[in-house]
Amino acid sequence: MSTTTGTIPAVRTAPTRPAAHARRVAVRPIPAPVARPGSVQAPAAPARPGADRISGTGGGEAGIRRDPLRIAARLSPLLGLGLSIALVVWGLDTGVLRSLTNLQAFIDSLGAWGPLAFFVVSAASVVFPIVPGGLLVIAGPVLFGAVEGTVLNYLAVCTGSLLNFLIARHVGLSLIERMFRPRTVERFLGWTRSAHFTRAFALAIALPVAPDDLLCYIAGTTRMTWRTYVAIILLCKPWALIAYGLGVSALLLRFLPW
Repeated sequence: MSTTTGTIPAVRTAPTRPAAHARRVAVRPIPAPVARPGSVQAPAAPARPGADRISGTGGGEAGIRRDPLRIAARLSPLLGLGLSIALVVWGLDTGVLRSLTNLQAFIDSLGAWGPLAFFVVSAASVVFPIVPGGLLVIAGPVLFGAVEGTVLNYLAVCTGSLLNFLIARHVGLSLIERMFRPRTVERFLGWTRSAHFTRAFALAIALPVAPDDLLCYIAGTTRMTWRTYVAIILLCKPWALIAYGLGVSALLLRFLPW
């Protein structure tokens, strides 16, 4: 019995292909992020403390120097003082301030423009302290008489106080912190955390001892209603104006050599 050995067919293997999965997971280089216009990137290391703070937000010495509103608020008292000195020098040179009779004659010569100009300047000084409001409150009775001067003071100060509340209600605390010193703002903000803030605010408005312009701004950031605020201003302002304006002006007229 013979056996024959047949040819064993060769087994063909399929050509090796790169795995599809390998192609899908191939790592591609990630492009560097492109900065978009207006985007803010965190600084790697600020050059000095406060250098990475935004100008005008109450932080950083560099931000304070670059903030025009802060600069104006710091320089406005000096500007008002310089303007007051210039007016005094002019009044002495022209003879207007050499006697009370000359001063009142000059005011009468202005007609309706005198009281109008005084009203505008007084109201503006409450909103933005270019001229110290206390000086104008004293000047009212001296320039226009006890009754008319007190009425002008009352109308001007109430108008400016209402504008302060309106501005703070629409702008917020950021503007107040730029106009006044942050420590002063923070100190009076502590009043708003008290349950008796409304009473304390009314008492401060009635007494000539607190910065009324700042308090009126701060009141605009609280939940105090317009009705309550207007009632406090209209009812409490006259007492401070009478005590401060009439009292100090009477002392000045008594001791000035007029």
